[in-house]
Formats: sequence, structure tokens, C-alpha cells
Amino acid sequence: MMNWLPTTLALLLLTAATTASAQSGDWKPAWDKLVADAKKEGKVVIIAPPDPQVREALPTAFKAKYGITVEYLGGRSTETAARLRTERASGIYSVDIALSGIQTMATVFHREKMLDPLKPVLMHPDVIDGSKWKSGKPWFMDPEEQYVLRLFSTLGAFFYINTDKVKPDEIKFFRDLLDPKWKGKIAAHDPTVSGTGSTDAARLYVQFGEDFVKKFYVDQKPAISRDRRQITDWLVRGNYPIAFGVEDDDLEKLRAEGFPILPIYGLSDLKGSLSAGVGQVALMSNAPHPNAAKLFINWIASKEGLEIYADTRGGAPTRTDIDALKFMPAEAIPKPGIDYFDSYDWEFTVTTKEKIRAYMNEIMKP
Repeated sequence: MMNWLPTTLALLLLTAATTASAQSGDWKPAWDKLVADAKKEGKVVIIAPPDPQVREALPTAFKAKYGITVEYLGGRSTETAARLRTERASGIYSVDIALSGIQTMATVFHREKMLDPLKPVLMHPDVIDGSKWKSGKPWFMDPEEQYVLRLFSTLGAFFYINTDKVKPDEIKFFRDLLDPKWKGKIAAHDPTVSGTGSTDAARLYVQFGEDFVKKFYVDQKPAISRDRRQITDWLVRGNYPIAFGVEDDDLEKLRAEGFPILPIYGLSDLKGSLSAGVGQVALMSNAPHPNAAKLFINWIASKEGLEIYADTRGGAPTRTDIDALKFMPAEAIPKPGIDYFDSYDWEFTVTTKEKIRAYMNEIMKP
């Protein structure tokens, strides 16, 4: 009956029907059938971050609840995306679910039409209840609000300092980093390639302008690396006591051990920066295990699934019913009513960052 409807309208009607069904209590038969069909498939294949604790926790919890095996393909999103692109060109569809960063989600999976709409798949009352989400509804990142569901929104440290070498009161404004005394004492992730470095550069360009970015990345002669662990090591050793693009998890462990490391979340002239990390979920098109994929999506977006993922990955969940203070510092949890800079904004990712990365390649030519 709905075959003639435009795809978006059909999806909206299906979503409305699913929501109404859940609210009326009619969702249970459909849910039970989904669980049964998913168990017959017996497996779901996900691409996800390489963190060993996440690799252990998600498959274990999902199998314990539903008896379904999670084949966990951990690794860098860019490398996984390249592999999937090659497979799909040959008609091979091996992955059901993507847990990935915004760059790969927006500029590869979504742009190259590798995704199926996820919104109509959400059916459990625990997931579609708007009061369970900080945004008042499930937070979709894409313009269609159908494909990429945001699970984390974390207030990230923009950079770190080694307090043996740099005192916190020496940097009250971000513009203080242009002081000649910091020349050659800053480390940064490479802003000419997609990733952390290009995000940092684009954020500074948007807020402070072209001239500032040139002074910071060229005149201040920062040490540039594509290796986050190298930057982290430089910071800890004091070689470069101001560092951008570090391994946050490693530094938080070192801080807990008493190392003189301090995260800088914001300054008088610099808003705090929001990130989702590897905290977006999407449904791959032509999923080989479609029912298990739908079940996993509802689970990872539920209180149970998202709490496990947020705890092991270290992200602030976008749900209202998870106490993030149990597993992360208060300063990393966004506060209501504060205007933050969202580094995972869709337009910032697909348009602004790409333009500014081209500019960075130009000004940083040898």
C-alpha cells in the first residue's frame, strides 16, 4: 500500500506506527518474533573500536542476554571502510553494524550509500521513549535524521599540559599560546590529514580565523606527528609540554598515578568541545544477519547496552538514565544550558573540515 510513497515519508509513517504500537503495548509480539528470528541467524557482525575491554564486554553481554554470537571486527574506521568498499564492489556484504567515528560515518558510509535507515528499526519502548534521551528523542546526526544514531556526547580536553614545565596560570586564554616563549614547545596531531589534527585546526580556524591558525601551526613551529602515542610520550617526558591529539585514556591513567599532567577543557576565550568518539551506530545496507542486526541496535541503544559501551569505551552517554559519574570524571560530562562547540556536528565534518584541511595542506608545505 505504501509502495508509491517517497522513501522518507514511508519511513516517517513506519516510525510513527512503531512508536504508537510500543506505547499501546502492542510491541511485544513483534519484539518476540524479532528475538526468535535473530536467534535463528545466530550471529551479528559488527565493526567497532579496537579497545580490548570493549571487544570483551559487548559480545559477552549480548550473548548472555540473547544467546547470539557477536563477531567483533575491531580496528581503525578508515582501514575498515576501505576494506568494505572493496568487498562491496565485488558484491560481498559481510558486516551488519558499524560503531564508528563521525568522519567515516559521514564521508564514507553515508556519502557512499552504504547504510540502511536505522530509525525505523528502533522499536523497544526503552529506546524510543524520548524522555530517556538528553535531546528529547534519539539523537540522529545525519541531515535526514534516519541513519546515524549518536550514543556519546563527551566534553573532551582540547589539549594537555605538563605542569612541571607549564603552570596553569600561564595559559588563561588560548591566544596565550602564541606567546614566543611557547615556540617549539607545542606538539600537535597532523592537521593535513583526516582525524584529530584536522578537527583541531578546523575548530581553531572557525573560532579565531585564518591568521591565527597560520601563526599557531607555522610561526610557533609545533612538533607535528600522526602518532598519538608519540605525542603522549613527548608530553609526559616534557619534550613538548603542551600537547594536542594525545591518547586521552593513557594520560588519565598516568594522572591517576600522580604524573604532572593537566587536561585543559576550555579557556576564557575557548568553548568546551564536545565529541562522540567512536560513539555512533549505523545499520549497514544488505546486512547478512538483518534480524540480529536490528536486535543489536535496539540493545546498544538501550540503557543496558549503552551503559556497558559507555563504561568500557569512556564516553558520556546521550541517555538520561545512565549515571556516567560511575565511570568517568565529572569534568568530561556536558552540563545542561552551556554552549559548547560540537566537533561532531555533521556540517562541520562534511564541509568545513574538508575546506580547512585543504588550507592546512597549503600553508604547511615544506
